[in-house]
Amino acid sequence: MSSCKLDHPVEDVVNKLESQKSFLSANIYSKCQQFLENSPTQLELNELFHLLKKYDLASEEEQLSRNEKLSELVSK
Repeated sequence: MSSCKLDHPVEDVVNKLESQKSFLSANIYSKCQQFLENSPTQLELNELFHLLKKYDLASEEEQLSRNEKLSELVSK
């Protein structure tokens, strides 16, 4: 994902997750919610935000790639 100099607060990440909920599998959505409840680092919050950003506009191939990255991130 592209790097961003902005730190995204947990509230922004939660809002982004909610905005993409209908485009994510129930499993990934649930894992992301659990991940956010476990006090992720700022770096992890930023990564999650950018994986979710414009997820709905991504191609199917890009979504599959992001799904893999999301699963890796939230399974730590």
